[in-house]
Amino acid sequence: MAIPPYHWWRTVFFLIPAISLYTIVLGTLSIASSLFEKRGYFAHGCARMWAKLILLTTGVRVDVQGLDRLTARTYVFVANHQSHYDTAILFAVLPYQLRIIAKQSLGRFPFLGWHLRRTGHLLVDRRRPDRTAIFDWAARLTSQQLSLIVYPEGTRSADGRVGRFKGGSFHIALEAGLPVVPLSVVGTRRIMQKGRLAARPGRVRLVVHEPIDTSMLGGTDPKTFGERVRQIIAPEAESDVDVHSRT
Repeated sequence: MAIPPYHWWRTVFFLIPAISLYTIVLGTLSIASSLFEKRGYFAHGCARMWAKLILLTTGVRVDVQGLDRLTARTYVFVANHQSHYDTAILFAVLPYQLRIIAKQSLGRFPFLGWHLRRTGHLLVDRRRPDRTAIFDWAARLTSQQLSLIVYPEGTRSADGRVGRFKGGSFHIALEAGLPVVPLSVVGTRRIMQKGRLAARPGRVRLVVHEPIDTSMLGGTDPKTFGERVRQIIAPEAESDVDVHSRT
């Protein structure tokens, strides 16, 4: 029987307990704040602190490019998806009140799921999405100057290649006329690969591309628009794929 590598032991006996502690403490504060602060701003501050602690504990450093391109109050941020660490990176780096559309099963997780349910995020049954509820929720985002994070691939990439974008992910932005910001997340699969219980320190990049104005794109086919966004994200997101495959 092979002995697990060092980073497996570090993940199981150090990172998981530490991250669990952060989740319990900050999740409790977040949930408690929802009784008094309905906008979820304090809860988002808890989420940002949670994300920063995860990156610090793991030893992940993020190089950010293009953050100065952001000037509006509300955006739909669209990112490729390589690792469980992607969300922590976006919450830690982007200086916006962020909300996510997550799969319904996440709502069953103690503290994390309770936080998502009570602080303005949306949990969706991907097999039977309630489009009316989704668009009502999106309207509240706009009125409260909140921003949305979307992973249109629908799942994490196993090899770093950017998969096909699902058109449904862009309905909200196109119908509400919200500016879309393509984000290229580079190198997070080296931190924690899909299907492996081992996280390791490392340096990753987040490239913030020029926002796309959708105010005049209401009749655009979401799949066509999604492919346009994917073509912006993929070159940077896949820039380390060949290098990593040779190492």
